[in-house]
Amino acid sequence: MAARPTTLQLRMVAVLFGLLFVTAMLLVGVWAVFYGVLSLFGIGFATRIAIVSTAVTLLAIGWLEYRQLETIGRLADAHPVDRETAPELYRTTTRVAAQLDVPVPTIAVSERDAPEALAVGFHPDSVSLILSLGTINALDDRELESVIAHELAHVKNRDAMVVTIVSLPVVLADGLRSRIERLDDPGPLGIVTLPLGILSSVVWVVGRTLTARFSRARERAADRAAAAVTGSPAALASALEQLDREIADTPTRDLREASGVSSLSVLPLEPKALEKIMLGPEGDIEPSYWWLRTRFHRLKRYLFDTHPPTVDRIESLAALERDG
Repeated sequence: MAARPTTLQLRMVAVLFGLLFVTAMLLVGVWAVFYGVLSLFGIGFATRIAIVSTAVTLLAIGWLEYRQLETIGRLADAHPVDRETAPELYRTTTRVAAQLDVPVPTIAVSERDAPEALAVGFHPDSVSLILSLGTINALDDRELESVIAHELAHVKNRDAMVVTIVSLPVVLADGLRSRIERLDDPGPLGIVTLPLGILSSVVWVVGRTLTARFSRARERAADRAAAAVTGSPAALASALEQLDREIADTPTRDLREASGVSSLSVLPLEPKALEKIMLGPEGDIEPSYWWLRTRFHRLKRYLFDTHPPTVDRIESLAALERDG
């Protein structure tokens, strides 16, 4: 059954409140650790010093994390095209941009066979639409138009900016957690790093789960917007079905190369199941605890997947087609 817009909005509001709570938990938790240590050693002005220490720690982690990020365009390894080099693609993108009332994006094409399709950029005036040859070759004109409409609907909704903002607690927690894990022997600092490590791990898991829920709701909203603009939910459903088959047929090695843009692409560029490599000289020995690994993989996908299941999206679009 297709989710109503009000349901999507309620989901996103609930997730935003959850992320605000997680952010507050991170701030208060880091402050409490510093305050507790300072009070333990009888240091004066513990409250003020803890506030300053919390602010400096989180600002430094945030700066280090974003400083290390590569641009998505570089990860996608795409080159720009224009009206002369890709006239059909340019015309379709221009038409869809006009329908959605967004600026025409810079169009870039990746040479990869993995079916990538994503819009990159915080502001509508500086967006790049990136499509791989795998996507362009797999879809007919109507399907490709619907995928472009989906990506430009993200631009219309300013999803890149919104998702980046709501992901801030996850980025901070992950940065703090990863740097603590790199300490081989924290020594006396363990009195601070141990509780900070536990806190950041909890915030990372909860925050990433909530962010994934938020991202799924944004994907459903973009599906609905694309269906409305093109007037054909069936075209987008057909495109998603075809791209899902292409992903299933893409070698795992190629999917790993595209993993950096997976969360932003129209469909996640990840294998649905773990790749099972049999061990032993005869290749007949199952890896240790394989049953546990597969269950953990399924749990991880349930918690952290940034896209709704493709089957659910296709069913929702089919319901829109029937109702339309």
